[in-house]
Amino acid sequence: MKTNADQSSPRSLDKEQGQQRTYSKAGSFYGRHNLPVSLSREGFSISIDQVGDTWLYQRECDGDRVEKKLLTSINMVLINPVEPLNRPKEITSYLLVEFERPLMIEPGVKRRIFVTFPIEIGVFMSSKRGFEIIDILTMQKQKFTLYGNPRTGVICKYWKSSIHATEPQVDPIRQGVMRLNVSNVSDHWVEVTRAVFNAFGMKLFYSTDLVAMKATMKILGKYMAETDFSNSPLRKDMTNSLELYTSRKLIVTAPKFIMEQGI
Repeated sequence: MKTNADQSSPRSLDKEQGQQRTYSKAGSFYGRHNLPVSLSREGFSISIDQVGDTWLYQRECDGDRVEKKLLTSINMVLINPVEPLNRPKEITSYLLVEFERPLMIEPGVKRRIFVTFPIEIGVFMSSKRGFEIIDILTMQKQKFTLYGNPRTGVICKYWKSSIHATEPQVDPIRQGVMRLNVSNVSDHWVEVTRAVFNAFGMKLFYSTDLVAMKATMKILGKYMAETDFSNSPLRKDMTNSLELYTSRKLIVTAPKFIMEQGI
């Protein structure tokens, strides 16, 4: 797996180890970092330090502490947002975003709105084959819900969001921004209260101050819609995230999702 992420980080001399250690600034969290490295934000921290012939990975996040020994000859780590469906474990590949207020759309109308989504952060070690995931963390509480009835419905990661007319300001460590193009191709006024997305189609992009993706929602009837993702950044200066969810699956399902049990 390859990525074109390339961000420089400030460096300082670690006197105890006699090595240069990379420290994070506000705009340098996502991207590639040389080892040793120490990154921190309010609520969590990540560090990788050399101990003898090995590297020690340490992470604290919302009271959860992880330590791992790393045996590697390549001193590079990649940190970027991944599809928000990996924590606490792989339960579902679907994300349901519930709108705080219903959206009423007349027939034939196309509109662009913005909603938020939860952030999960992947930590990848560089290897001769590309990058390998060693940890996934999130600052968000995990909630799940059932879309549809118990017999034919699907379990979804749950997230509630306001509807914004313009790009909202969010903390890119905790929330991302989704630009959603909504079109009503039916002959009826339709009330929309939620949207369900398939993680296999997600295309995440990041910059120093934003994590974003673009999606579409085509309303087919009063109770049916189709959702999909666009493989292009919200801004020109954004970098494509490593697609963790699709790359580690042997079977890839269709990226579109048909909402047949209500919108």
